[in-house]
Amino acid sequence: MAERIDYSLFVERLDDGLGRIELAVESGEKGLSVRDVERALAGLDGLADARLNLTRRRVTLAWRGDDFDPATAIEALRRIGVKSHPLQVDRGEEAEARHAEWLLKCLGVAAFAMMNIMLLSVSVWAGNVSDIAPEQRDFFHWLSALIALPAAAYAGQPFFRSAIGALKRRELNMDVPISLGVLLALGVSVYETAHHAEHAYFDSAVMLLFFLLAGRYLDQAMRRRTRAAAGNLAALKGETARRLDEDGALVTVPVAALAAGDRVLVGPGERIPADGDVLAGASAVDDSVITGETQRRPVGVGDPVYAGGLNFDGALTLRVTAGAAQSLLDEIERLVDRAAAAKSRVLRLADRVARLYAPVVHLTALLTAIGWMLAGAGAHFAVITAIAVLIITCPCALALAVPAVQVVASGALFRAGVLLNAGDALERLAVCDTIVFDKTGTLTSPEPGVANRAEFDSATIETAARLALSSRHPLAQALAREARDRRPFDGAVETVGRGVRALVAGREIRLGAPDFCDVAPPPGAAASVIAFRIGDASGLLSMRQKLRPGAAETVAALAAQGYRLAILSGDAPEAVAPVARALGVAEWRGAVRPADKIAFVEALKRDGRRVLMVGDGLNDAPALAAADASLSPIAAVDLARAQADAVFLGEQLTPVGETLRVARLAMRLMRQNLGLAVIYNLIAVPLAVAGLVTPLIAAAAMSGSSILVTLNALRARPSDRRDAAAAAPAALAAARVAPESAS
Repeated sequence: MAERIDYSLFVERLDDGLGRIELAVESGEKGLSVRDVERALAGLDGLADARLNLTRRRVTLAWRGDDFDPATAIEALRRIGVKSHPLQVDRGEEAEARHAEWLLKCLGVAAFAMMNIMLLSVSVWAGNVSDIAPEQRDFFHWLSALIALPAAAYAGQPFFRSAIGALKRRELNMDVPISLGVLLALGVSVYETAHHAEHAYFDSAVMLLFFLLAGRYLDQAMRRRTRAAAGNLAALKGETARRLDEDGALVTVPVAALAAGDRVLVGPGERIPADGDVLAGASAVDDSVITGETQRRPVGVGDPVYAGGLNFDGALTLRVTAGAAQSLLDEIERLVDRAAAAKSRVLRLADRVARLYAPVVHLTALLTAIGWMLAGAGAHFAVITAIAVLIITCPCALALAVPAVQVVASGALFRAGVLLNAGDALERLAVCDTIVFDKTGTLTSPEPGVANRAEFDSATIETAARLALSSRHPLAQALAREARDRRPFDGAVETVGRGVRALVAGREIRLGAPDFCDVAPPPGAAASVIAFRIGDASGLLSMRQKLRPGAAETVAALAAQGYRLAILSGDAPEAVAPVARALGVAEWRGAVRPADKIAFVEALKRDGRRVLMVGDGLNDAPALAAADASLSPIAAVDLARAQADAVFLGEQLTPVGETLRVARLAMRLMRQNLGLAVIYNLIAVPLAVAGLVTPLIAAAAMSGSSILVTLNALRARPSDRRDAAAAAPAALAAARVAPESAS
């Protein structure tokens, strides 16, 4: 049967007639080079434009008409050692990109206005203590107004829109006093300028906008980076399916394009792309990604199979039933939605502060104005004093207290191989006192390894592993990762479901089932085995899931820090017990279904525990959503990764401990920053209420408090930056070479 890839499903048609496709790219040994990539694509017929974004690791191709075939670009990149795969357009990512671009424009406008207004203000300040003429001062003030008013109208939109939305909901968020302070400062400045006053406060208003926009943009950039990294990894894993058309032709399509009733071919060693029933073929399926059960399930005609399962032995033809309301995926997604809705009621720390702070600020400014007017002061002095109170209490420090720490801490975690998915993840991670681990793919490596390596010499293992490079069987692929020499043997022939053989140096070598290799099968072996015969030598390689690197050390360290630890697994109890014993975890359960995991987490929460869930499978997604905080490896299934508050790269489990350490430090710094902001207000507000602070001094004090909390936030950086920086490339490299079937 002929097979083709339907790239049209990945192509976006733009209004100007251009066709566009995005490719996620993965560099080879030489790394990514803008010059090499664009040179490789420059000569392709019909291609109008090709651009490499190194930050997002994406290549964007654009062309006119229907003559250009994206396959030629993918082949051109392959020839220079760059792996690429079509990337489906993520509308959420596009929306975030547009929002980040808008914030950056607002930040640029505020920065431009602030710098120019400060130059004019310095001239006014110097002139007020020397010999500036009133006409010159008025001119500088009006020039400042000409810059500040349109700049604030544009750059202040993120805050103005948020404040209006909150007021429509009859709420007060942090953006309400910010917007009020900016508008009043601008209004009074225009009034003061029109009445030839010595001082105007355009610089204060624009400076406030600049500081706040910087924090908001960096927070948005953190979320975009996480989403883009996850999207690239999903694309590079090649999440496609081979669909059979009516004429029997094979067409490679995105998994998202499958519909109920489609026929799909799943070969040995491939993941099942969608829920379905077997129409033809027989095989054994590993459903561990869904249920956690590592024992393979035999399937034949009429049997149901589920998306994410791994097909082992034979080719299967499926009829997709993904639209069925009672499918396993639908059931799990309903549990996820229910759990996520419950967790969304938790308020962020900054929002809790804003609920109290915003009304207090407004009331203080109002009472100040009323008090001075009752004391006999004029309306002008009362209003100016009230604005000074509003500016000096404007929650710039409070608004930066949490985001500044989040940005620095997220940078530290990124260098350690951890990507945050949620803005409030650090706050929830910091208060967790109980950690619930999944077993398969979380505490253990997703793929099996050679458990009895010590029984054979290294040359034998190397020969068997090189022969395994020519097989698509999952156990062979796991063994193939042991090969140091990545060149398959010439002339290797695979017998599907049996094994692979080759003639090397005049002798035949075989790898596969025991009878295929003329090796006696092991009696009642608990582990999966793969036999080999190299000339007269033969043996059985025992393939078992191994503990993740760093698992024992991480679990021991967490126990020593006082965390309560538990293991929940869908695998059989006899498979969970050895792992629990090896890690010293006394509380564990096997054969646990997704609903049981949620019930366990909810029971812990009712007992007053704050639960961190660490898992990677589809069966873990509901518990990840129900827990107070959650972590997943980057190779987790999409639904689990989407629910996790953070994902960690590579094979090591040590990022779990590092994430908790950074989260606790970040939480301390957030509270310190909030405390500094409160102390600042306790000192500054009485002075402002007493009329001893002008709006200009208030703006300077407000900026000083912002700088103070920003400097304190920098303490979230790792103490040894060189070691932390070195961890990121290694973690990213490990994530890039993670096998497609890891989950």
